[in-house]
Amino acid sequence: MTIFSRRGFLAASAAAIAAAQMPRFAFAQAAPIALSATTRTLDINGRAATVFGLSGPGGQGLTFDPGQRFRVDLTNNLDVPTIVHWHGQIPPNAQDGAPNTVPLMAPGETRSYDYETRPGTFWMHAHVPTHEMRLLAAPLIVRTPEDLTADRQEVVLFLHDFSFKAPEEVLEEIATGGAGHGDASPAPNMSSTAMGNMPGMDHGAMPTGSGEGAMGGMPMGNMPDMGGMMGMDGMAMDLNDYNWDAYLANDRTLSDPDVVQVERGGRIRLRVINAAAATVFWIDTGAAQARLIAVDGDSVQPISGTRFGLAMAQRMDFEIDLPNESGAWPILALREGARERTGLILATPGAEVPRIDGLAENDAPAFDTDLSQEARLVALHPLLERPVDRSQMIMLGGSMQPYAWTINGAAWGRHQPIPARAGERVSLMFHNMSMMGHPMHLHGHVFQVVGLNGRRVSGALRDTVYVPPMAMVEIAVDAGEAARWMLHCHHMPHMASGMMTEFSVEASA
Repeated sequence: MTIFSRRGFLAASAAAIAAAQMPRFAFAQAAPIALSATTRTLDINGRAATVFGLSGPGGQGLTFDPGQRFRVDLTNNLDVPTIVHWHGQIPPNAQDGAPNTVPLMAPGETRSYDYETRPGTFWMHAHVPTHEMRLLAAPLIVRTPEDLTADRQEVVLFLHDFSFKAPEEVLEEIATGGAGHGDASPAPNMSSTAMGNMPGMDHGAMPTGSGEGAMGGMPMGNMPDMGGMMGMDGMAMDLNDYNWDAYLANDRTLSDPDVVQVERGGRIRLRVINAAAATVFWIDTGAAQARLIAVDGDSVQPISGTRFGLAMAQRMDFEIDLPNESGAWPILALREGARERTGLILATPGAEVPRIDGLAENDAPAFDTDLSQEARLVALHPLLERPVDRSQMIMLGGSMQPYAWTINGAAWGRHQPIPARAGERVSLMFHNMSMMGHPMHLHGHVFQVVGLNGRRVSGALRDTVYVPPMAMVEIAVDAGEAARWMLHCHHMPHMASGMMTEFSVEASA
């Protein structure tokens, strides 16, 4: 989806620039934006699919100008209870949209939100796994003053994985081995109601210790459907645990891609959001050389290249300078460990748009198993240097058989929260003892990556960090509002099977 053409963006933004220079309280007088959780119909490879969505005044998603408050009235127009989380934003805890702190929204209910936005590329999504898997998600973009004055066109690439089957059926197949990884123990109760209210889940099949299920009983081979690859001293990594029916870019496949009109010699700011439930993508810009300028909404020292990995829930912002000539430039998202791909096409007026097959000739590689990409990221505005007040090791465990995933040896409902006090500098060390990668997301906070497999780094500011199999990632975070903040894996089947805990912040003494 394109937000504005380059010159049209500048003309349309003159009033917004003036408004951005006004005191922030001026925006508080504006009427709230109406946002609706609703159903919609997509054409996916010639087949109609009814999915969920988050519809605002301009369609799917919301865009805010600099200094504009997040004043939103959200109405649940679905026939089921749901809840929406503002991923990467830092609202008051009561407005975070997490089911551990507030009840789900009833059908027909409207809730009001009002907080100060932080600029960057973000997104919003249901915090019920089955609803997010039904595409109840959309971009949430907050512009900077530079965005309003820069001579560049903004383009959003919003990625999904999709199944025509009901999410409950997908989760059942994954948990019981019906998705291609053989027989398994009985699955936990994965009903929609249970996953909307995690403490009500049945954890009878869950491991009870960090060692159980982390390595023992793990299928080490014979899993071609799962995208298993050899690595980590010959052990099998499980890259994908479900083969989805389609992979979407802005709600479309490559059989009918989103074609974004661009200008010869134009500069593009490409905002890429991985909203997939369970798919890591490589972002491949092909002949269009890109500069990575931000991750998870925060600026990094620019890195040039044409291929970058993006885990679930993460975002990347790129600048692309197009040649001063007519042409078409595909921007592709390649499924990790497999041939499937999706994407959009940047094309000048009248240019011939190539047809691109949804299957590449070769499998894409595994993503960042050695954390080499993460090691290259350096925050432009890092956290202030200060002593660490509290350190915590967080063990990530689980297996494909039985399909169960844990934090510190326990699943949601049996978890021990991660403690902190407001204002403390906290070091969290994620140690992944499983053979799947885990994108770990912390609500209500921005953290900095400061350690990779025991090596100190001054890494990116993030809200979601990918922890590869058998790897260690350390983050530093300044504990914020005294409240219960969710900390979980953003791989939806992992979260649905219990891979979630809380970062429990107490008031300072």
